[in-house]
Amino acid sequence: MISILLYYICNMIARDISKNIVEDWTNQKAIVLLGPRQVGKTTLIQKLVENKKVLFLNGDNPQTRLTFANANFNLLLQTVHDYDVIVIDEAQRIQNIGVTTKMLIDAKLDKQIILTGSSSLDLGNEINEPLTGRKWEHQLFPLCWNEVKNHYTFANAYERLEEFLIYGLYPEVVTESKKQKILLQLAGSYLYKDILELVNIKKPDLLMKLLNALALQLGSEVSHNELSKVLGVDRMTVVNYIDLLEKAFVVFRLYPYSSNQRNEITSKPKIYFYDNGIRNAIIGQFAPLINRQDLGALFENFFISEKIKKLTYDGFYGKTHYWRNTQQAEIDFLEILENEIAAYEIKYNPNKKVLFTKSFTEKYHPKNTYVVNKDNFWEYL
Repeated sequence: MISILLYYICNMIARDISKNIVEDWTNQKAIVLLGPRQVGKTTLIQKLVENKKVLFLNGDNPQTRLTFANANFNLLLQTVHDYDVIVIDEAQRIQNIGVTTKMLIDAKLDKQIILTGSSSLDLGNEINEPLTGRKWEHQLFPLCWNEVKNHYTFANAYERLEEFLIYGLYPEVVTESKKQKILLQLAGSYLYKDILELVNIKKPDLLMKLLNALALQLGSEVSHNELSKVLGVDRMTVVNYIDLLEKAFVVFRLYPYSSNQRNEITSKPKIYFYDNGIRNAIIGQFAPLINRQDLGALFENFFISEKIKKLTYDGFYGKTHYWRNTQQAEIDFLEILENEIAAYEIKYNPNKKVLFTKSFTEKYHPKNTYVVNKDNFWEYL
């Protein structure tokens, strides 16, 4: 039912990443599409392979795992012989998938091989070495602002801004009415299925407690030591679990920018969620904006996650950071490319006066400074 619904969604809402994948469609290398479950990876591929002869395989299927884990080369050739495109969905579930894919690519069969995965943790371990120089890698996120704007029109999308800040941009959430139910299901064990199954998580309840703590600290510096005390575990366990959550595309880290000045001593990252709705579901908070104390953090998470989506789809190869000194002067987001800095201050309220601190501008001389609010954020996306 869900896959049918998502197929309908993907036909309705064009994805910005499509052109990037089409550009890499050469039959000479594998295309690897990574992203969390339920963002529409499978249905995007279904759309891209319309009118082609396609073999669809699913790593969640035990028979597929058995066939490809220790594949006989002749059996592989016979299996793929009649198809132009071979799609292996949830490929991280198949042991030795990297070696198997390498065999097919090296056979020069003139067939496009596509692997999708919902965890860079295990799929990355499987394919990075055997597919060195043999793959193009892409990441698919929940829907982005440009996608919903282009589909629904700017006026309609902007009218729904509060909805997006609260419920996020997972495809099914955007198009369906039972938003809370869908998000609560996603924010339960389903989104973390690959972490729990592929990694020997000894304390799955600890993972949920950590997520709750991170959600409550949205937009703030995160201390691994403080989290370890709160959760009652050692510091390295906290570090490892955050790393797992990042590789499962639930959260991402933004590190501080510094030129090693003494008054820029912080090394603590900020942790953001790829989707506002997942964050709110974790803490069970879907109240309207007028009743919330975390509006600023929600808008900051929304804008920075949207910025990360856009930069990724645009092939940005620079660095992203935040900045803070010991006097607590701060810049919310930095985009650094070829030693040129664009600095962003993010405030929901357009009437709030914002001045960029001289302790930053006089030292780093940013090329551009931007004040982002609810009335202009789209200009930077």
